[in-house]
Amino acid sequence: MFTGIVEELGEVIALEPAGDSARLTVRGPLVVSDAAHGASIAVNGVCLTVTDLKGDTFTVDVMKETLDRSSLAALEPGSPVNLERPVRPADRLGGHIVQGHVDGVGRVVSREPGDRWEVVTVELPRRLARYVAEKGSITVDGVSLTVVEARDDAFTIALIPTTLELTTLGRKGPGDPVNLEVDVVAKYVERLVTAGSLT
Repeated sequence: MFTGIVEELGEVIALEPAGDSARLTVRGPLVVSDAAHGASIAVNGVCLTVTDLKGDTFTVDVMKETLDRSSLAALEPGSPVNLERPVRPADRLGGHIVQGHVDGVGRVVSREPGDRWEVVTVELPRRLARYVAEKGSITVDGVSLTVVEARDDAFTIALIPTTLELTTLGRKGPGDPVNLEVDVVAKYVERLVTAGSLT
């Protein structure tokens, strides 16, 4: 489990196709400082398993399902990525409950600068809109954020200077893809409410 509080801005070293999957190597000195083979690290909000460690880099295998449901296939050497290690049971939950299971890919529609912040509008797949609520939580490229406005086809978020500086969201422009994970609690509530219609 993650919190959506990005620990480090990493850099893609390589994305090597391997049939219908890929091997991704990322530089992230902080997140590899206590990582081991088999550890989980969230890359742009996608929970991935470390298969190799060398110096300040780690390598993960990315399966077809993950490539199909996320924006990871669009990464290339030099791309910045948001990195987060899983939360420890005794840690504070600074963001919200994030699984690292991407629900879909959205696209940045617009950015409106303020004095020291920006309001960003993100288009999302219509099937995910029902899980997004004003003042609710959403994860965008692994960053836990509060929804400012929720619409049927998009939502807005307000990015503070720290988020703009320390995550990929400060660099994303109109048309850029972003990984989206909606609030897992909303998905479970829907499942429980509709469970009677499944029998």
